[in-house]
Amino acid sequence: MSTSQLGAFYTQKYRNLFKELGYSEAEINAKLEQAWTDLFYGEPDVRIYSPMGGDKGYILDTGNLDVRSEGMSYGMMMAVQMNKKEEFDRLWNFSKTFMQHTGGRYANYFAWHCKPDGTRISQGPAPDGEEFFAMALFFAASRWGDGHEPYNYSEQARTILSACLHQGEDGEGDPMWDPETKLIKFIPESPFSDPSYHLPHFYDLFALLADDRDAAFWREAAKASRAYLHTACHPETGLAPEYANFDGTPAEPQRHGDFRHFFSDSYRVAANIGLDWVWFHQDPWQVEQSNRIQAFFRDIEVSDYRRYTIDGKPFDEPALHPVGLLATNAMASLAADGPDAEHFVRLFWNTPLRTGVRRYYDNCLYFFSLLALSGNYRIY
Repeated sequence: MSTSQLGAFYTQKYRNLFKELGYSEAEINAKLEQAWTDLFYGEPDVRIYSPMGGDKGYILDTGNLDVRSEGMSYGMMMAVQMNKKEEFDRLWNFSKTFMQHTGGRYANYFAWHCKPDGTRISQGPAPDGEEFFAMALFFAASRWGDGHEPYNYSEQARTILSACLHQGEDGEGDPMWDPETKLIKFIPESPFSDPSYHLPHFYDLFALLADDRDAAFWREAAKASRAYLHTACHPETGLAPEYANFDGTPAEPQRHGDFRHFFSDSYRVAANIGLDWVWFHQDPWQVEQSNRIQAFFRDIEVSDYRRYTIDGKPFDEPALHPVGLLATNAMASLAADGPDAEHFVRLFWNTPLRTGVRRYYDNCLYFFSLLALSGNYRIY
């Protein structure tokens, strides 16, 4: 296999799609730095980060006015990618102090949301937080080195991932990955998954960085997740449901809603596939899938994005996070080789960060897309 057929894990080369389309490095770097500044230190109607005391900080879900393990782990990944150690350590210290369980059925997991003062709203965890926490911590250890607790990043990451696989073996609790299928669950107790939680590019790295006893599991989990997305994504539209069974079929409606359709969680699938292709280049299906989802959205205005059945029928309900959906459609260009890839990258470039109440989720996805499309979402 030639180096052109290998991912960045092997070549250390990351595509800069903005540069390929003619934007200058100065423009690209300025746009990335400005987005960081806006989200962390900008005007009140755009920023999502707040420092807290002398050594903590949090990412606020501005639509719900709470702090989520999703957003905290996203913020840590943003910070380590941008080489911003102070913000990273503040976010991690808040998460460790207020959100991580020290015992019981959720030991070493994180309460999925709390108030800005750290008071927990719910005790249960959401596994997408744990996998982002662990990956961001490993990258931090590589970039900055391990420090004293709680900044012994790599040890903290291994503790989280060990809990994810082995919780309940010696007593109460449940693991976050299904031992039989090797697929991540929606929550530890659930018999189904969330397609947007599947990060095989993380699992390949966990196989190298987590506890040695779990290396084989993580390699199998990466393979299982790549195969799972083939079944969870519709073969014509490329759309995935928010929740799906372990066989990839849409999960039945839950007490808290009907998640069989393409809506907010689902947007991340395209972004995850694009990044997996950049890092590891393992699955040619990812190119076809990325072409499919871009073809579906090519002629739909961003202002007209809405909820869809996975076979493409629109609901009357508009998208809550249209900028986030555009960002992930653009990130699909990392894998796509079809006629729509350039369109989405240019459209994304010309779209500003979202302002206002619902900006949190959109702008997290926006920043990850900006990192990835500029060649700056990297393995450390």
